[in-house]
Amino acid sequence: MPRSSYLFTSESVAEGHPDKVCDRISDAIVDTYLTADPYSRVAVETLATTNRVVLAGEVRGPASVTKELLEEVARHAIKDIGYEQEGFHWQNAAVEVLVHAQSADIARGVDAAGNKDEGAGDQGIMFGYACDETEQLMPAPIYYAHNILRSLAEARHSGAEPGLGPDAKSQVTLFYENGKPVRATSVVVSTQHGPDLDQDAVREIVRPHVLNVLPDGWMCPEEDFYVNPTGRFVVGGPDGDAGLTGRKIIVDTYGGAAPHGGGAFSGKDPTKVDRSAAYAARYLAKNVVAAGFAERCTIQLSYAIGVAKPLSVYVDTHGTGQIGEDRLGSVLCKLMDLSPRGIREHLELNRPIYARTAAYGHFGRAADPDGGFSWERLDLVDDLKSALA
Repeated sequence: MPRSSYLFTSESVAEGHPDKVCDRISDAIVDTYLTADPYSRVAVETLATTNRVVLAGEVRGPASVTKELLEEVARHAIKDIGYEQEGFHWQNAAVEVLVHAQSADIARGVDAAGNKDEGAGDQGIMFGYACDETEQLMPAPIYYAHNILRSLAEARHSGAEPGLGPDAKSQVTLFYENGKPVRATSVVVSTQHGPDLDQDAVREIVRPHVLNVLPDGWMCPEEDFYVNPTGRFVVGGPDGDAGLTGRKIIVDTYGGAAPHGGGAFSGKDPTKVDRSAAYAARYLAKNVVAAGFAERCTIQLSYAIGVAKPLSVYVDTHGTGQIGEDRLGSVLCKLMDLSPRGIREHLELNRPIYARTAAYGHFGRAADPDGGFSWERLDLVDDLKSALA
């Protein structure tokens, strides 16, 4: 029997968090290759520390994407985030590019040839999830944690809050009553700031952003509203802590409210099912919930490297389903080709749409007119209803 009343917490990190700086650079590199050739293969990791960035990985793409261009892309990403600090500056940081050609063995397994369809870029398990806790069909704690930081970032970029720095984290704990979130019991926000601001000043800068994001009446008690609990956060970003691509995978997905598969997303082109199949699973789960067939839905997909067909498709509606899960899974497989090629074509993933996913979550975002966040579309709802009528 599921618990009806409980506390649940999720965290988010801002675009200037060291790990998110690395995700942003890696995804900007993916976009650069896909702009030059939509069928480029990219798997690039980034490390960032005090005034130094290291790029490493494997690619297959046009010669026009040079090491000099990759360095320029990294610097532009850092500038766009807003780092012009002594310990980490877009202009002064050393950028080392250690990117080489994709392994021929991997290419042979993934490429289509003769009667063989394009295979998965690696083995792995991927999960998608949706629930009716928010309008965006996302778990409420991670949704509000993301939006607090997005609000602060918008104020920083606009110049409305010049005292804030790029690095920040948030954490939201919600009380669930009868399985539904009803209020926040604590909120934690840590944000980098200028040396002239004290803890109380930062607290009052942060407060309206929290109040505007949470639903009316949801604000936690004052004693459980924590802003910069250490008292000072001037040194931040990669100068304060080293960053790596792919270290914030729970922030990227559902805040711990649903499983995460075996791999990260950022820095990978859409032949890598770590990324594309996770997007497909979210797309299917979201359409199931939006169609009214469940209040919650988890979908797992699994793949083997070089094999086109998924090895398994698992659907769990957590006791809230209106349709049997076996039947639901069968219909979903008919409505969407879940091979790597099928996913890429259905969601139109071979486009430079990935840098924007690197912060504030890959899910729960509005689909963009240019195809960004295509996995958030609800265009399968009518087909689901017809197939399951």
